[in-house]
Amino acid sequence: MSTLLDQALINDDRITEIPDTSEANGDIADIDTPQNDTAAIDTVESDTVKDDITENDTPGNDATERPVDDTVTDEAAENDTDDDTDDEPESTGTTFADLGLAPQLLRELEGLGYEHPSPIQAESIVPLIAGRDLLGQAATGTGKTAAFALPMLQRLTDGRAGKSRGSRPFGLVLAPTRELAMQVGEAVARYGRNVGAKVVTVYGGAPIGPQLGTLRRGVDIVVATPGRAIDLLNRNALSLDAIEVAVLDEADEMLDMGFIEDIDLLLDATPATRQTVLFSATMPSRIVSLARKHLNDPVDIRMGKVETPEGEAPKVRQTAYNVPRSHVTVALGRVLEMERPTAAIVFCRTRADVDAVTETLTGRGLRAEALHGGMDQEHRTRVVERLRAGRTDLLVATDVAARGLDIDSLTHVVNHDVPSSPEAYVHRIGRVGRAGREGVAITLVTPGSVRHLRGIERLTGTTVPVAPVPTVQDLRDARLARTAVTIAEQIEAGSDNDGVDALVLELAQENDLQTIAAAAIRMARAGTAVADDEIDIPEVRAPRGGAAGGRDARGPRREGPGGPGGARGQGSRPPKAGTTRLFVSAGRASGVRPQDIVGALANESRLSGRDIGAIQIHERHALVEVPEHAADDVVKSLRGATTLKGRKANVRRDRDAAGAR
Repeated sequence: MSTLLDQALINDDRITEIPDTSEANGDIADIDTPQNDTAAIDTVESDTVKDDITENDTPGNDATERPVDDTVTDEAAENDTDDDTDDEPESTGTTFADLGLAPQLLRELEGLGYEHPSPIQAESIVPLIAGRDLLGQAATGTGKTAAFALPMLQRLTDGRAGKSRGSRPFGLVLAPTRELAMQVGEAVARYGRNVGAKVVTVYGGAPIGPQLGTLRRGVDIVVATPGRAIDLLNRNALSLDAIEVAVLDEADEMLDMGFIEDIDLLLDATPATRQTVLFSATMPSRIVSLARKHLNDPVDIRMGKVETPEGEAPKVRQTAYNVPRSHVTVALGRVLEMERPTAAIVFCRTRADVDAVTETLTGRGLRAEALHGGMDQEHRTRVVERLRAGRTDLLVATDVAARGLDIDSLTHVVNHDVPSSPEAYVHRIGRVGRAGREGVAITLVTPGSVRHLRGIERLTGTTVPVAPVPTVQDLRDARLARTAVTIAEQIEAGSDNDGVDALVLELAQENDLQTIAAAAIRMARAGTAVADDEIDIPEVRAPRGGAAGGRDARGPRREGPGGPGGARGQGSRPPKAGTTRLFVSAGRASGVRPQDIVGALANESRLSGRDIGAIQIHERHALVEVPEHAADDVVKSLRGATTLKGRKANVRRDRDAAGAR
């Protein structure tokens, strides 16, 4: 695994190195979170480069800087499937015994096969055992969890572990998401088995009853998401007045998710004499302020830029597709049908987008599953395991739900929406193209997101190539080519013909073999087409001076009567010759998609999918082109009968289009 901004980007015919940069923000949990804070990154002193998953940037503060260790490698991260909670540390020449760890902990590490600490562990464990506060950064996969967990567990080697302390733990670890909290909790419990540590993980989205019961019985260490910790604190089920060690893991992520007030409240409820540890992916001014407020003369540890072995530089082929906002999901389905990834994550902004995209992709016969915060943990775990096992090909997820996932076999990263943060984009595509393998990054760009793509290009120093959205003919050609491959494989396999040979000979008495074969292929391909195939995706022209498309960085502003763009339809292109435009009284706010309109028109009128032209989805209405000669019949057949997304919708001729004629 290389550093985040050392990704080698493969365009159509060349590889372009992304230049190093000293500041790169972490994964921005843009929706599925309380808020989306995209504050500017503080450009304080730092010579390091952020790793492609999490931490490698530190601020210039009053703490003494440690020398940068450029020998760190990320082999552990390459073999990791979750986060950094169970990675085999990279050898430093030092042993864990040299760090002053207690025999009970050393026995557990030996049983796990760990002898040499990773660089972040070697740098962190000694000062943490000595009781120092710490501000640290290291790449995911280098053993960061053990770096803070082992010194915390060292405090239990005096025999006090497991003694009745009620709901007054001595250790508190805060993590941004329940997935990460669970992984950290499991690791801490595993490392602490020989000292009898009682560890509980508490997080939202799970029944609170069992968590309350565990706390009442007494625990040593609580691993929690901030929201659930606040809930328990307000219920008087959790007391923090005996906390000796508090850890903020992935602090920048917690701030991006809007947890700053919760963190302040929780830390203020702990003794001022506590030891505080903060790990963060990046160091914007908000993290610097947080560290200065809650850490006391911290040891400042930073891991240097990770050197990638020659021949193993990540290669990511980037492609953007300019698409009208109303056609993004349809375009995505076409692109992925052409790409046919075997393991991909499709990033969406909202949970609703995740569900809609998953439905569209499965409707195309693609093996796609959804992953977002609205699902229970057991279901989410099963979904991820199916992707790892190759039983599904596409994981459609929000940023937050995908946080911490590190899947070696990943071939594609797809951005259903352009991330508002360039650093988040680079962080996403850093998940593919590892260990010398080629990866693919696909981004759908709407007119309103052009400025975000340009920000990405400025940060990476590259131009993201723009490709045309696959046409209906492209899809047909690709499907035919796949059919040819399947037939060739069947011929080569030479399986039992079950009387097929005899049937062919019988048919050949009245038809030539070419006619028979063509008919058989047409039958085999029957049902491969979907309603979306016939949707005409309007072309989005690229503006002058930029690779991305759209009217300008703001995009078109036609939201309806009286809206920001004036009268509805102002500035939209007139219908094609021989067609007219119909107005449908349901739009984006109702969850309507182009395929819904195609289905309604095809079901209730005598139109076929190929008769339906361009469809524009606006906030509260939609426009659809139909043949002029059939318009009145369509309106009549749909009167009082049209239902879209469970709601009745009116259909009539579009008045603006009529005026244009």
